[in-house]
Amino acid sequence: MCITGRHSETVKEAADKLNKVSDAKAIGVAADVRSYSDMENVISEMTSQLGKVDAVVANAGLGHFGSIEDLTPEQFTQTVDTNLTGVFNTIKPALKALKDSKGYIITIASLAGTNFFAGGSAYNASKFGLVGFTQAVMLDLRQHGIKVSTIMPGSVTSHFAGHTPSEEDAWKIQPEDIGEIVIYLLETNPRNLPSKIEVRPSKPPTK
Repeated sequence: MCITGRHSETVKEAADKLNKVSDAKAIGVAADVRSYSDMENVISEMTSQLGKVDAVVANAGLGHFGSIEDLTPEQFTQTVDTNLTGVFNTIKPALKALKDSKGYIITIASLAGTNFFAGGSAYNASKFGLVGFTQAVMLDLRQHGIKVSTIMPGSVTSHFAGHTPSEEDAWKIQPEDIGEIVIYLLETNPRNLPSKIEVRPSKPPTK
C-alpha cells in the first residue's frame, strides 16, 4: 500500500500507522498531484518497493467557494488542477501497471459533480469534469480488464475547506464510511461494475 500527500512527514506518519495495524507493507511517498512527474515517481516507487499496482484511489481535493465576481484566476486554476487534472496525473502513469494486474481505479468525486450551487463555479466545474472524465475512462479501459468507478459523497466530516470536525458533524458521512465503500468496490464480484456511486447522509438535519 502506498500513501501519497504533499508533505513527507504526514505520509510517513500515515504509513507507519498502517504498518502497525496491518500485515501488508505500507509506504509513503511525498507528491503533489498537480505535478505529472511527481505522480510518475509515485508509480515508480510503488512498483519497485511493492512489486505491482492493484488499485489506485484518487482522493486529493480542495475547494475555493464564492461568487464568480470574487473568485480569482489563481483559485479557479488551483481547484481544477487539483480536483481534475490531478486525477489525470494520478491515473495516466499507472496504466501499464494496472493493465498487468487487471486492477481498479476509484476516483472520489462529489454530489457537486451533478448538483450545481451558487458560489461553486470552480468546485462544480472540477467535479462535473471529474465525473465525466471517470466515466469516459471506464469505457476506455474496461476491455483491458481494468475496473473504474467514481464515488460521489455528499457532506463528509473532514478538514476540507478549513473546516474543523466536531460533535455537530455526527450526522455527516464519516471518512471511514467512504473507506468501506472503497473496500466494497474492490471486493465485489469482478463480473459487476458499479461505475458510479452516490452516497448521502441518511438523516441530515432539517432546515
